[in-house]
Amino acid sequence: MNKHVSFLRNSGVLQGVNILPSETFVFFAMISITIWFIMPQFCPVQVHAQLGTTPNIKHIVVGRCFTYTTVVNPNSRYDCEKIWRHFEEAVVKQSSCNVTVEHYNRMFNVMPQIWPCNRFLFWSKTRALMHSYAGVFRHFWTLEDTLVGYMFNDLIWCGQEADSDFDFNSCPEWSTCRNHPVFSLWRQASQNFAEMACGNITVLLNGSIVNAFNRKSMFGSVELDSLNPQRVEYVNIKVVTNLEGPQIESCSKGSIVDLIQILQSRGFHWTCTDRDPTLMILQCIQDPKHSFCQTCANTLLQQKSLTSN
Repeated sequence: MNKHVSFLRNSGVLQGVNILPSETFVFFAMISITIWFIMPQFCPVQVHAQLGTTPNIKHIVVGRCFTYTTVVNPNSRYDCEKIWRHFEEAVVKQSSCNVTVEHYNRMFNVMPQIWPCNRFLFWSKTRALMHSYAGVFRHFWTLEDTLVGYMFNDLIWCGQEADSDFDFNSCPEWSTCRNHPVFSLWRQASQNFAEMACGNITVLLNGSIVNAFNRKSMFGSVELDSLNPQRVEYVNIKVVTNLEGPQIESCSKGSIVDLIQILQSRGFHWTCTDRDPTLMILQCIQDPKHSFCQTCANTLLQQKSLTSN
């Protein structure tokens, strides 16, 4: 598959931002100002490794739930204490490798969510850039924007058969077992999120790594298979590479081609972009001293000078 684009929508929804040269400098400045204010909120915090369950997990989870229902999404109505009880019931008194997705059924049943179409943003190995992108285009929703994603993001937990409490001393890595309590929750949350997806959706993938589309990732193993071609009109793939490179994969090379073939075989319409201008601007805002960014900035200044004369 060498075609980079299949079935472009006439409306241009989620096809990238087309900017005239005279408007480019203004757009760059607007994005820069926006990022200046939102980056403290969306920059991922480095999570320190925990030997066991995150300390004070109940206070964190219930507190986040109240914050979400009061500040983040004040129109939502959920019983935060009830959600916690069902979560606790799913994990405690279970071995750390014996918590399946079914254990979380009661919890997910009391926290259903439905989002409007054309807002779903999926990603793999592009976390920092994904948060910046979603921060600028506030209509996007990621898994972290759902209630379950907001409540449990970056936390660790596991139980123990011999005790009715969490194990705060030792939890296994995700890769240790399929029925890991953290993996099972995120697997179900990811499946629910993908099943809700409708309209035009966007997928951000890292073209600077081998297997940008990885069948073993959460997107490749859960979310992709849960997308419904009867609900999703277009899958808009955006492949972004690091400014310093390397460019290992693209819309016409590597695992991205495999993803496109899967989408076509399932009847999805799709687009694929290698050098999305908005994503490149966001990367330059994060690393303005990079030689590529300085060259672009000088070009924009020259264009602005010519158009003002």
